[in-house]
Amino acid sequence: MLFATISGAHLYGIPSPDSDYDLRGAHVLPLEKVVGLEVRDETVEDSRVIEGLEMDIVSHDVRKFFNLLLKKNGYVLEQLYSPLVVHTTPEHAELKKIAKGCITRHHSHHYFGFAETQWKLFDKERPRRAKPLLYVYRVLLTGIHLMRTAEVETNLLTLNEEFRLPYVADLVARKLAGPERSSLADADIAFHESEYQRLRADLQAAHEACKAPELPSADTRAALDDLLVRVRTKGVA
Repeated sequence: MLFATISGAHLYGIPSPDSDYDLRGAHVLPLEKVVGLEVRDETVEDSRVIEGLEMDIVSHDVRKFFNLLLKKNGYVLEQLYSPLVVHTTPEHAELKKIAKGCITRHHSHHYFGFAETQWKLFDKERPRRAKPLLYVYRVLLTGIHLMRTAEVETNLLTLNEEFRLPYVADLVARKLAGPERSSLADADIAFHESEYQRLRADLQAAHEACKAPELPSADTRAALDDLLVRVRTKGVA
């Protein structure tokens, strides 16, 4: 393993008592498994109980993970920079430094798309629940913050110290109270739709004002390539 971190509700700062743990990471396949015609186990997925905790596990081989970093993929950025670290290596620390150069202004498209998916999920459910709405706000605030600062912050409560949305605390309380108390009244929907559209506009403005590059630089790609060759041929410390 190059690294393993916790993602999902625990990373976002809004886990419910019954939330499972989303374990994410990058692994290094041995050289003999990647030089043939077919490469297996580029992505490993599993669900199991470890020390009494429900784990949802996804890990990508380093080559796939590095390529995802180069494709404005917000998921892998969030996994890489998660402060909830289960396993780390010196190469993990090196990758975090290199990956700063992978952040582009076009990462905003990831957050636009993710927010739209969560909004549709929220809007089609009956009754409408607080959880997908919280994810809408988390995604939009993370995207705006990334465009403004080039820093990855995914904890909704931490983000709200900056954005000060007065309704977030109530939504979190509803989510934690359980399914029977987490639904929203129809009268609240118009307000949250207007907030969704307002924050989308803020994300668009942050995208337009963002000073991050259009693409990762040649130096960043070269540094990723060098790290990939080293971990593939020599392993990790």
